[in-house]
Amino acid sequence: MAKVSLWALLAAYALARIAQSYPADIPTVLTVALHVMLPLAFALVHGSAVYGLRGILRFIILILVIGNLMEDLGVLTGFPYGHYHFTAVMGPKIFAVPILLGLAYTGMGYLAWTLARLILGDRGEALEGSSLFTRPAVAALLMVAWDFAQDPVWSNLVHAWTWHDGGAYFGVPVSNFLGWYFTVYLIYQSFAWTLRTRPAPSPKHPAWFWQTAILFYAVSALGNLLVASPPESVVVDPAGIPWRVSAILQASALVSIFVMGGFALLAWIRLHDGARPSA
Repeated sequence: MAKVSLWALLAAYALARIAQSYPADIPTVLTVALHVMLPLAFALVHGSAVYGLRGILRFIILILVIGNLMEDLGVLTGFPYGHYHFTAVMGPKIFAVPILLGLAYTGMGYLAWTLARLILGDRGEALEGSSLFTRPAVAALLMVAWDFAQDPVWSNLVHAWTWHDGGAYFGVPVSNFLGWYFTVYLIYQSFAWTLRTRPAPSPKHPAWFWQTAILFYAVSALGNLLVASPPESVVVDPAGIPWRVSAILQASALVSIFVMGGFALLAWIRLHDGARPSA
């Protein structure tokens, strides 16, 4: 049952990423919801098989609480990301942060954590020693790669949020990515701390089980290549700096292929090189 569910969610997510190429036919809110809820469902199914239901719920609670607190702090004070606010594109909010954003943290956050396990050759043992810190550090890099590929698109073209002062990376401040790394590292380090005395509880999983997580992350990367180009050729950030739309999309594609794609390829190689996690 889990096998069918995981592959079905992966297929549905791939179709949802293709659907974003038709913004005139599909409402933006629906597209965003599909991009968020399908990875979340995948995290619940896959994570339950690895950590048990209580374990994956612990992960979700940590990521929702820490992620939303940091985003609210960011909107209110500018720390640690920079000064910004969310628009109505992502739907209803809790305080200053869209509900869908916190849920987006969860699905992609789990995928980044899982690929970090594979890349580091984890075999399901309890986290201790240097691994207690290296896995959160690597997982945070995979998560920031996702944001690095998408933030200029979502802020400048989708208009899901607005950076008040612009920034060096197509209108996005460098502080955003430093703040993102800090936030997701806190989340992963907190979860790693809960695993320090307990190995993952489930039995060894076959290769296909881990392949679905790698492919889900890879499809997320490939989906960034399918963003529909808006009719305007130039966008202007709030600081008054013009940016070519083609340059934004090309930068997103390069990061998606060579950074996110590089992480996915490395995880795939490690999986089939005898470094498969046992749980």
